[in-house]
Amino acid sequence: MTGTRVVVIGGGVIGLSIAFHLAEAGVDTTVLERGTLGSGASRATADVVRSYFAGNPLSSALAVRSLDAYHAFPNRPGADLPLRQVGYLVLFTEPDQVAAFEADLPAQHAAGVDVALITAQEARQRNPLIGDDLPVRAAAYSPQAYISDTTAIVTAYAIAAEQAGARLRTGCPVTGIDAQTGQVRTPDGTITADAIVCAAGAWSASLVRSAGVDLPLTEPIEQELLTTDPLPPGTPDLPVTLHAASGLLIRTRGDRLLIGMGYPGPDRAAWRRDVAEQLATTYPSLAGLPLHTAVTGLRDASPDRTAFIGHQPGPPAFLYATGFSGHGLCNAPAAGELVRDLYLDQDPRFDVTALAMSPRRTG
Repeated sequence: MTGTRVVVIGGGVIGLSIAFHLAEAGVDTTVLERGTLGSGASRATADVVRSYFAGNPLSSALAVRSLDAYHAFPNRPGADLPLRQVGYLVLFTEPDQVAAFEADLPAQHAAGVDVALITAQEARQRNPLIGDDLPVRAAAYSPQAYISDTTAIVTAYAIAAEQAGARLRTGCPVTGIDAQTGQVRTPDGTITADAIVCAAGAWSASLVRSAGVDLPLTEPIEQELLTTDPLPPGTPDLPVTLHAASGLLIRTRGDRLLIGMGYPGPDRAAWRRDVAEQLATTYPSLAGLPLHTAVTGLRDASPDRTAFIGHQPGPPAFLYATGFSGHGLCNAPAAGELVRDLYLDQDPRFDVTALAMSPRRTG
């Protein structure tokens, strides 16, 4: 049996951010990852970091804080990070979508998000592929959206965490925890810790239950992103664009599009047909363009699509950062800071009670 002050379960972008922030603060930290670093939800991202999450100012506030950290990456943790600003465009085709945006706008601005309502004409100027017949009423536009590199972020956090003294153990799944004694069981033996942090993404539900925390996490959801054949010559670079009604999300990646639209579900062939149909409806010039799987991966989800970040005091203490619902890359730096501050019992400069389990978030 070995010992450590803190065990972080999960070696994705969330777990590695937590490990870096803890180790940087002088905390003896061990990360346990069932596969390779970044092999879970961190593998299936669109490499987009943005600040605006419609109807979810809490996630937006985490993302604003995280975006500031990404801009400061060359200094801390100390890695050059690609950040190509492209902006984020959300197309509204229904009156209630516009009304919901306007109702949400004060809270988004209070969270620090730069976002505004623009006209359909302005939306088409920013994304000229939008079909003339698509009934766009207005759009939300935020310049705070960037194409980055998830692998580079994972690698930077891992290197910096190790340099600060953290131990990263891959191929080491957690088979059980005892939150009463601080014991974490693995095939390689049991580790005892003063604190356990669950950042296991899609594998979090059983772990938090073992600690006596009843988070309403869904079963793991498989995400799939598609890519197109090369785009027609002369296709301009586009903002990350979301068709609000369908959830169709596109961004350019080299000479192709990267595409997401919800989750495939059991009938993957039907889902792909729906994606192709919606792509043709929204962007007629791309009708018939072949689609291929770009990446798949499991991710966690919470009922309100906002992460659960909380602390069950010890000793041993139990902390959790899970349920990011696809927002993990955008929230990772802030999540690492908040878990560090909760563990060290210092001011997080954020209302973490809004992120913990509560009746408001489950009812």
